[in-house]
Parts: sequence; C-alpha cells; structure tokens
Amino acid sequence: MNRQACRILLGAILIAGFAHSGQAADVNKKNETAGINTADYRLGPEDVIDVFVWKEPDLSTSVVIRPDGKISLPLANELVASGKTSAELEQEIAEKLKRYITTPVVNVMVKQINSLKISVLGEVRKPDVYRIKNRVTVLDAIAMAGGFTDLARPNRVIVLRNTPSGPQRIKIDIKQAVGSDSSAIFYLQPLDTVYVEGR
Repeated sequence: MNRQACRILLGAILIAGFAHSGQAADVNKKNETAGINTADYRLGPEDVIDVFVWKEPDLSTSVVIRPDGKISLPLANELVASGKTSAELEQEIAEKLKRYITTPVVNVMVKQINSLKISVLGEVRKPDVYRIKNRVTVLDAIAMAGGFTDLARPNRVIVLRNTPSGPQRIKIDIKQAVGSDSSAIFYLQPLDTVYVEGR
C-alpha cells in the first residue's frame, strides 16, 4: 500500500465511511485466516469442520459447532469441540470410535472459521462486534464500523489486546499511519478491541 493509496483510504473513512467487503473463503490446515494457522487454531461456536474417517464414508461428515460448543457425530455421539485444536478433536473422536472400529484413522479439517470476532467501539458510526474471516487492519476495522464520527480523534485510536502475559494497550495514530506503509497495515488479532477516542 503506497502513501497516496493510504491517504485516499483515510479520506474515505473520515468523510463518508464505507462498507467493508469481507471475503469469506474456506480454509484448511495449510492456510492462514485472520493471521492464524488453522493447525493451531482452537475451535469455537459456529465454526464448520470436516470430519473424515478413513474407509468409513458413512462416518465422514461436515458439521457446524453448536452455540454450546458441542458437535454430534455418527457413532461418536456428542462431544465438546469448542476450545480444542483439530488434532485434539481427531484424537478424541478416534478414541470414541475404537468401540466400533479396530484402528480408526480420523482427520479433522477446519472448513470455515466463523467464531473469530473483533470489537470496534468509541467514536465510530456503527460501534459493534464484527465477525472476521480474513486478515483485518485497523483501517479495515474502522471502515467496517462505518468510519469515524465528527467527534472522533483519528490520532487517538487504541487497540486493546489480551496476551498470555496480560492485557496490552496499543496506541495508533491513524493520521501518522497513512504516511507510513508499515503502520498503515497494522493487523488486528481475533478478539482485539479497537477503541476510537473522542474530543
């Protein structure tokens, strides 16, 4: 993204705001979505997974994780999927299927990630929680929320992020960011909160 493109983007956000066109795409373990390798990704409600059982087509299926974090599978019955990686879920399904199959070979692939969200709050036109399906920058997030209000301070944007070492507050000056290619493409992480301060 060059400097001129950044200025055009900022101008559109400041004056009118614009709709964000998220592109949903199926993912697998080799791909990354929202900056996360799906092999390490912990499943959540509304995510879609493909469960393959080798040489058992009747047991192979696609399933959506329910709001309670559980899934129902043939023979394996009901089990908790939320909070687990695909590898952990593979092992659990295989253990349940051992009652019926001598050596079950199970493969779980993340088909769609629907549980990833960010919050955009403060002086934006549509503060809310937004679902993300791909990598999102701070500028993207503000655009998703309809752009800045008249009271917004673009030089006082804060990203709140929970990390293993504790909460982080990352200050971003949008006006300065458009003049720096590296700052302008600051990517958010799932569950980040973008807060735009007002006057």
